[in-house]
Amino acid sequence: MINRIRDIRKEKGMTLADVAAACEPPTTAQTIGRLETGMRNLSLVWMNRIAAALQVEPEMLVRGKESPQPKVVAKLTDSGAESLSTQRDAILPTDLNSGAPLMALAIETSAGEYRPGDQLWLRQLPPEDAPKAINRDVLVPRKGGRFAFGRLIDRQGKRVGVLPPGLGQKQLVVDDPPWFGVAEMLVRRL
Repeated sequence: MINRIRDIRKEKGMTLADVAAACEPPTTAQTIGRLETGMRNLSLVWMNRIAAALQVEPEMLVRGKESPQPKVVAKLTDSGAESLSTQRDAILPTDLNSGAPLMALAIETSAGEYRPGDQLWLRQLPPEDAPKAINRDVLVPRKGGRFAFGRLIDRQGKRVGVLPPGLGQKQLVVDDPPWFGVAEMLVRRL
């Protein structure tokens, strides 16, 4: 089995020390490094500890040799496209499971930075997490099966204010939404 700890850790922007500190009980960066490289055996106990620290399902840490995985082969910097010193597995947002469900919004008309044909993936969160999503694009359910979509600009008590994309749009206020979806990834065909 090939372990994907390093790829998931890098995709989440964590260092070896970050993962080590997030383990319960905490461990050392050296131990995490040895588990990543296969110098130390990845037992079920370690899989569960590291998966919890990375906030993914334990089975995401390993994959069989037969399953092809897309690769990150280059990075775009100020000086242009540059190759990586070593390629790494591309981790899909659906693989980085935070426990909150994913949903998608189909864009059928241009609105702000969105174009027809775009697909916006959102992570469903409870209303008490609204402060974490201020200034992010959100989808908020409204009464009568309707939705509000736009930048979350305000939260007062059980009310949220959403500014729709595009010029000249007025703020929408939604009372006591049961959840909201925070934009996580934009998929656009080229």
